[in-house]
Amino acid sequence: MRSLFSPWASPTNTVIPNLSLITLKLPNHFSVLSQPNFLPIRPLRFPTITRSQLYSNPRSNEEDLNPQSPVQELSVPVNWLHPPKALEESEWLRVTLHKWLDDDYCPEPTNVEISKVAAHSYYESLLEKRTDLGEILLKMASELESISYQESFHGAFSSANAAVNLIAQRIEQA
Repeated sequence: MRSLFSPWASPTNTVIPNLSLITLKLPNHFSVLSQPNFLPIRPLRFPTITRSQLYSNPRSNEEDLNPQSPVQELSVPVNWLHPPKALEESEWLRVTLHKWLDDDYCPEPTNVEISKVAAHSYYESLLEKRTDLGEILLKMASELESISYQESFHGAFSSANAAVNLIAQRIEQA
């Protein structure tokens, strides 16, 4: 019997070095030197959320206008900050998030509570004139931690991420 790392390894009986008690029986078609055949994985594309200008370094206008830039600022449109529009947007989020949670996982009572808390947090953020989605996400995740997720597939941060992803999609459609 030969070593697995020997260039003359037999394809049927191979001994692992320093483990004389273990013998591998390899099929005749198995080649020790063969390469695995992996398919390339496409990267997932999600909107990129950055910190607000209060916390980030000032950037040049050239960076902001560059469509090739990997970082994209996402913020809520200014007209959504008015109370009637803020109420409309938060109600849209409540209904849409509830439907998304039910469809993507399974209908459960926690989904109703998650969508209510997320919508209320979003409404407060809009009334407080928060336009940065990163700030809205952190505030929403913090408020969603008040919910018990013991009998749920969700968590505070996954729910907040889902809500902000839906908001980002709506912003891009606007």
